[in-house]
Amino acid sequence: MELVLLRHGKAEEDHPQGDAARELVAKGEKQAVKAAELLRRLERLPDVVITSPRRRALRTAEIFCESAGMPGPVVEPWLDCGMAPETAFAELAAYGGFDRVMIVGHEPDFSSLVSWVLGCGGESGVEVKKGALVAIDCRPPSRGGLLLYALPPAMVAGGRG
Repeated sequence: MELVLLRHGKAEEDHPQGDAARELVAKGEKQAVKAAELLRRLERLPDVVITSPRRRALRTAEIFCESAGMPGPVVEPWLDCGMAPETAFAELAAYGGFDRVMIVGHEPDFSSLVSWVLGCGGESGVEVKKGALVAIDCRPPSRGGLLLYALPPAMVAGGRG
């Protein structure tokens, strides 16, 4: 499977109802649109989009799907903040029938997942910034994979992100 990670776009710093309710700001919405446009141009759209239930990730996934002309995302509680790499891979095995799966989520979970899958160790220097895209060729639930690309937000946006 080609596992594509899209970190949620830029969001509010805080929200009166707590972290889970933080909304995307205009820049975050634009980041989601640009990610969809880029993957559509490259003919690399995912077969399915799976997202964290937190508002900023869910909205990123919804905007991505709308912009890509795809069905809406699947919400998975295991993608919430604090996701363990081992849990993610065990859960992703259920999506093994898809060639390309996108997950939308959070830091530091995504950098931990990339480091774990690639066997980079704890302090690998991996950071998945808001609006960034990372793709790994992998076979969940088996650990290991090949990094296909890691695009920072500015490259996804086609210039200054």
